[in-house]
Amino acid sequence: MRRYRYQVYIFNRMSGQTQRLNVVPTVTVLGVVKARLVGATRGHALLKKKSDALTVQFRAILKKIVTTKESMGTVMKASSFALTEAKYVAGENIKFTVIENVKTATLRVKSRTENIAGVKLPKFDYFTESETKNDLTGLARGGQQVQVCKTAYVKAIEVLVELASLQTSFLTLDEAIKTTNRRVNALESVVKPRLENTISYIKGELDELEREDFFRLKKIQAYKKREIENKMKAAAQFRELQAAEHLSLEQGISINAAHDMLTVAQKDEDIIF
Repeated sequence: MRRYRYQVYIFNRMSGQTQRLNVVPTVTVLGVVKARLVGATRGHALLKKKSDALTVQFRAILKKIVTTKESMGTVMKASSFALTEAKYVAGENIKFTVIENVKTATLRVKSRTENIAGVKLPKFDYFTESETKNDLTGLARGGQQVQVCKTAYVKAIEVLVELASLQTSFLTLDEAIKTTNRRVNALESVVKPRLENTISYIKGELDELEREDFFRLKKIQAYKKREIENKMKAAAQFRELQAAEHLSLEQGISINAAHDMLTVAQKDEDIIF
């Protein structure tokens, strides 16, 4: 069972090497990687919210584009029909009279930017700068119809400017959404799993080092315990040996002393001849 767990652990380590950072497994690096994971998680959440906001705006602009294109067909049809009526009533020479009266453009377009979730969308607005002098236009005939044709084409230009603004914003938002989704997918599928695998790897290595230290401490304690027991046994044997020697020494002194006293008492003096 232990061998199987060890094989699974080795397989997970080898499979996770390609999906983790090449770092030294220390406590300091673990704290740094955890901080990076927190930052990546917050960035993923913010980019996800940004992507959702851009998607909502994208769909709203798409609906406006569809509506504007439908109305543009009607407006262009009405303006073309009004031009045909003006030519029919005032004649074909009305074009030269209109061109002579126009010196500068009265309907102009200006651009501005609108910020939506950090994305700057270009917007176009139309405005009237001055009035066109059309005193002699349609003086002979068809003046009213020329004015109707002018109003119809002004309306067509306004619709075209609005459509151009919407389509430009549509393309800009499309590119921004693609970039944001690419970053979200990169954080979700590459960066966060790699950091999580790195954290798992560092924790596994630290646990392995801790087990090795614990096993080493147990071995050292067992070795010290055996040394203490051996020393205690040696001391006990030494005490027993000293006690035996001391006892035998005391017994020998008492016997010899008694024997000597008896010998001295029975010894006679030497006779000198």
